[in-house]
Amino acid sequence: MKKFIVITSGKGGVGKTTTAINLGAAIHYFGGDVLIIDGNLSTPNVGIHLNSPEVPVSLNHVLLKKADPIEAVYEHESGIKIIPSSLSIRELKRVRHARLADYKEDFKRISDYVIVDSAAGLGEEAISAIKMADELIVVTNPEMPAVTDALKAIKLANEMRIPILGVIVTRVRRNHAEMQPDTVKEMLEVPVLGSVPEDKCVQESLSMRDAIIHTHPKSKPARAYKEIAARILKVDYDSNKDRSGLLEKFFDMIRANNRIKRGSI
Repeated sequence: MKKFIVITSGKGGVGKTTTAINLGAAIHYFGGDVLIIDGNLSTPNVGIHLNSPEVPVSLNHVLLKKADPIEAVYEHESGIKIIPSSLSIRELKRVRHARLADYKEDFKRISDYVIVDSAAGLGEEAISAIKMADELIVVTNPEMPAVTDALKAIKLANEMRIPILGVIVTRVRRNHAEMQPDTVKEMLEVPVLGSVPEDKCVQESLSMRDAIIHTHPKSKPARAYKEIAARILKVDYDSNKDRSGLLEKFFDMIRANNRIKRGSI
């Protein structure tokens, strides 16, 4: 069964794009055929995160009716398919984000799992992406302002009759100052799909222009995203068995440092 999942948030800076990319990578890790679409036309980042910042054909060309959806698809070295959006301001001024929904069935023909990274906030651009969703995932941080904005996104989705798959809480530090998972769940009244810990390897993966599932596959954030993907796919996954041993951690750190250096040259 094909799934069209839109990743959204009530505000920016909570890890929405990082979640869209890594959830897609985690689903692919379990054998899923995945397409990630950068539906954030104003400030696109999917292509930047996956080393395809400038492409000859983008989502903007599709929405401008200058290209078919399949022409805007690029395959990451991992096998994940992506449709980046253009960084061009000129193209942004001409594109109509409301046309996104016109291509939903075309996108679903490309892959079994389509994940759309929506614009942040609850403006018209974000709503255009939310309208496409078969299921919606809301990303938030364990702090009151972010959770409050997530609640607004959930209420909007309820008004639009969009099914909510659940909430992913990112940048979790597990200290007394942040909101606890039970409190977040009680306030939002939707399932918490999982919590992703704050970790420097997330930033390292961004520097390496790849998903943390690929750059640091046994790290805590990577295993957290795998747990969430396994829950969505209803497959077995034992996070404890996926941990790195001390020696493996040492060599992983060396490999990661080498990749970061190569990326900065």
